[in-house]
Amino acid sequence: MKRKILVLSVLVVVLACGEKRSISKQQAPDLSQSIRKPAVAGKFYPGDKDELTKTIDGFLSNAKPEKAKGMITGMIVPHAGYEYSGHVAAYGFKELEGETVDTVIIMGNSHHERFPGAAIFSGTAFETPLGSVPVDTALAKAIVGSTDKATFNDSPHILEHSIEVEVPFLQRVIKDFKVVPVLFGNSGEDDFRPVADAIVKNIKGKNVLVIASSDLTHYPSYKDSKYADARTLKAIATGDVSTLSGTVFSLESENLANTVTFACGIDAIKALLLIERSLGANEIKILKSANSGDVMNDKSRVVGYGAVGFFSERRGDLLNKTEEAKLLDIAKKTVETYVKTGKEPVIKNTLPFLEQKLGAFVTLKEQGELRGCIGRFSPTDIPLYQVVENMAVAAATEDTRFKPVAKEELPFIDYEISVLSTLSKVSDAGDIVLGRDGVKVIKGANSGVFLPQVATETGWDMDKFMGELCSQKAGLPQDCWKDKDTNLYTFTAQVFGGKK
Repeated sequence: MKRKILVLSVLVVVLACGEKRSISKQQAPDLSQSIRKPAVAGKFYPGDKDELTKTIDGFLSNAKPEKAKGMITGMIVPHAGYEYSGHVAAYGFKELEGETVDTVIIMGNSHHERFPGAAIFSGTAFETPLGSVPVDTALAKAIVGSTDKATFNDSPHILEHSIEVEVPFLQRVIKDFKVVPVLFGNSGEDDFRPVADAIVKNIKGKNVLVIASSDLTHYPSYKDSKYADARTLKAIATGDVSTLSGTVFSLESENLANTVTFACGIDAIKALLLIERSLGANEIKILKSANSGDVMNDKSRVVGYGAVGFFSERRGDLLNKTEEAKLLDIAKKTVETYVKTGKEPVIKNTLPFLEQKLGAFVTLKEQGELRGCIGRFSPTDIPLYQVVENMAVAAATEDTRFKPVAKEELPFIDYEISVLSTLSKVSDAGDIVLGRDGVKVIKGANSGVFLPQVATETGWDMDKFMGELCSQKAGLPQDCWKDKDTNLYTFTAQVFGGKK
């Protein structure tokens, strides 16, 4: 049996199990302002913000994936209507709760058009009922510039659901992220290979997550779907493209009744396998599998779904959980030893990643209240673990806003560490993203810093955030950030620890 490509009319959207609903051309999202408006809100998922939030949160609360050892770097999740596949998709997105991700590349296969290579959305934002998510235009341009198999082409994105339905889930589990929407054109060629190479080239060392959006079997019986999906997922779990291709070819030759495809996002999945292998993913976990027959009475024609997670020791240049725990232990032991004896303990580090010359802030809190916070940017003389050691002592004894920490307070102190990126100068405050960026202002001999989490914890808007930074931290007028003689710098931070 030849592989059948699911390229649907632009007037039809397939939800699941053959159910179809019409969308007129007049209902297509307007891309004239470079913001991709929702195409399937109210169809594939609730169009009301509150109902959508409740629906996704319900799926997430019921998802209980077995935790992997590493950090999630990629995933495969389904894209049917939430009532059919949302409970499966939640098993993938659940792995992202509490994570910080800068950019998510979402790849799928077009359900409406056929074209060579991959089409990347050229606009500035993707909108859902939960708000707008900015497009990482710099990364998108870099990918397009790295291969002639990827082009800016908005047409396939206008009515496409496979990318759109993943965005609300992302909005509920991570904050302040960007997206790069990528659609493959079902050309039947190996165009996914150069596109995957271009993505790897431009995301190595960066905090980027890659998603392949795909359902599995389409329209066989419940029994045949379970059989075929199990084989496809087993092949995916090998991480090998040729194994997956061979398995799909073998399944096609069996002519399972009513089956038109075994994975509608096959090119996206293959690209993800190549990307994850290049990035060093060392664990692939099948998190959940089911089909529409599990939630519907009709088991004669079903669509299969699977959630698969790809895990590595780290994502980009982030610290892993072992390294985070080590730094928190260093901060705690250092403060306790210094407060009790007046001397710092001798710290031995056995984790090579902590030898990097990175800046960090150590924040102490007592019963939820700030008790000290001091940090250092971009050291050139000592490694990260020693920066944390030094800043922990400083936060406990040298923050002029507070008295030094006393022995009797030690049992009640919580430790939070922010490992910093390098400073990047920005031309004006319009380049600052509250919640994602920390900010440093410098004017003359005065300077002040707010960590990224300050905006999140206070709920301040830009005027309040920058005004307090200028007046409270830098000792300057509240509107100093608007002065052309004030230099503004941004940075990001990996924040961990906090309340026990």
